[in-house]
Amino acid sequence: MNKPKIVAYLKPSCGWSQGVRAVMRKYDLSFEDRDIINDPPQRQEMIERSGQMLSPCVVVNDHMLADVSGDEVEAYLLANNLVTATERAADAPTNAPCAHENPGAAPMQFQFRR
Repeated sequence: MNKPKIVAYLKPSCGWSQGVRAVMRKYDLSFEDRDIINDPPQRQEMIERSGQMLSPCVVVNDHMLADVSGDEVEAYLLANNLVTATERAADAPTNAPCAHENPGAAPMQFQFRR
């Protein structure tokens, strides 16, 4: 099976970006990891190629998967026979938000009025 050519536009520490990386490791896929936070031209390229500003965006053999989770990337790879199903588990969550977008990341504060 030929390995697909993959370019991933990712944030350095975003949960969804880490999920995409975990899928790549799970299937031992090489890919180009483009940092859209520390390299503004990469972010601009992602926006131009995907037509939107949300990430991650993953290009698989010239097919754009825009604003996807690791789960969605994995489903695409399997559905298109680009990888073979494996029992190996991903080494990180594949569908988790960035820490600042996770409602459980910060404790809720309540004010009681008497």
